Amino acid sequence: MDLFNSTTLLINMKHIFAITVNTAIALGNGLQWHDDQHVILDSFHHSSKTAADSLVHKCIAPGVVCLENQAANLPYPFWRDSPNGTFVTNLADIKFQHGAKSTSWEQVRHADFVIFDEERGRKLLGESPSVDFVFPVNPWALHEAPVFVPGLNKIIFSELSPILEQFAIDLNVDPPTLSQFKADPPIYVPNGGFYHDGLIYYSTAGSSKKLKQRPGITTLDPWTNKSSTLLNNYYGLTFTDCDDVIVDPVTGFIWFTVPYYSWWLEVADTPPQLRSATYRFNPATGSTVVVNDEMRSPNGIAMSPDRRYIYITDTAAAGDSAPISLDIPSPGVMGILFNTTGLRTIYKFDLVDQGHAITNKRPIHYDAIGTVPDGLKVARNGWVVTATGNGLSVMDEYGDMIARVQTNFTVNNFVWSDANDYREVWMVGQGGVARVKWDLQGQKVA
Repeated sequence: MDLFNSTTLLINMKHIFAITVNTAIALGNGLQWHDDQHVILDSFHHSSKTAADSLVHKCIAPGVVCLENQAANLPYPFWRDSPNGTFVTNLADIKFQHGAKSTSWEQVRHADFVIFDEERGRKLLGESPSVDFVFPVNPWALHEAPVFVPGLNKIIFSELSPILEQFAIDLNVDPPTLSQFKADPPIYVPNGGFYHDGLIYYSTAGSSKKLKQRPGITTLDPWTNKSSTLLNNYYGLTFTDCDDVIVDPVTGFIWFTVPYYSWWLEVADTPPQLRSATYRFNPATGSTVVVNDEMRSPNGIAMSPDRRYIYITDTAAAGDSAPISLDIPSPGVMGILFNTTGLRTIYKFDLVDQGHAITNKRPIHYDAIGTVPDGLKVARNGWVVTATGNGLSVMDEYGDMIARVQTNFTVNNFVWSDANDYREVWMVGQGGVARVKWDLQGQKVA
């Protein structure tokens, strides 16, 4: 059944707020939005910088602003509040001159795209970039596991809550429609999703005695909605929360991250039995191997197109102080405290040993723009994209920032569709679904 039609909803997009609580920071990010989009409507192409626009100037296309020298030298005094688990700030909230806003900096608040590197930003955006709010969804819940299914031309995503229904965006009609369906048997809290060879592979985060499900790896046939469990234990012990997942297109190995968030969010009925870690699973043999156990909260995971690198985020800043003990009940959302000095970092690894292991861990990005880097993908050209705060952050493979996409809700994850040769991105999160059109191409779906 069609739930929403995007035509009428686009009119009201500016009035939808993504309200959330501490739960929002657990697997995604905190409260963030911006309004009055598409207000920068003149003098965009090669606009000259004036004294009044010393920090920010309009550039490239409507809705786009560029930062002067990446705003590395701000006029003193300046101040930006740190996120604390109840509210979250973004770049637009930097204050100058004892509370007064910089005239040029105010443009950041209303921009769809904030460009850090103008030369590469032009290549990223193309001639007609856009960000459009398309559907409202539950603002109190995180939305995750977006997967594009070629052939069906649909995007499937999920809500991180006890509901068993999943969502499908039908891209075969204009405007797209949003509907719900239930897998058979239902999949409880699918958190990460990856399409490979005709199936959607889910890392499932929830455990339920009623549904006889434990966190692990599950497949969904998107043509029949039939699901099948591939993995639900580690030598008889229960994974606390299988968060995000990728499939190596060459080896077929499934890589997935296991933090503690399901226990804190009370969608897991089994206390933690294992250390948080990242694992490699071979569905052909059933072998499951830990590949990294150095992260408190391993979260997003992605592979470079050339298979040389794997990127993993550690979002320990969200929940850094929550207890982990068989003798202590889950603290629930009260345990998801945000520690602004905690880890919210993207790490880069070398993929070695014929695709069996990762080594040479090094940080490339500490996420001070949003809250924590949640959804993570690598574009076709090797640039890294992460969902955090009220949008997406785009950087090169070394962590140098290139661009920021901004919308009016907290973005938890995203996926490319094959529109215009993978130049269209769909973002899902707390309160909304939005579409980005630009020139940055995603990896082709295998």
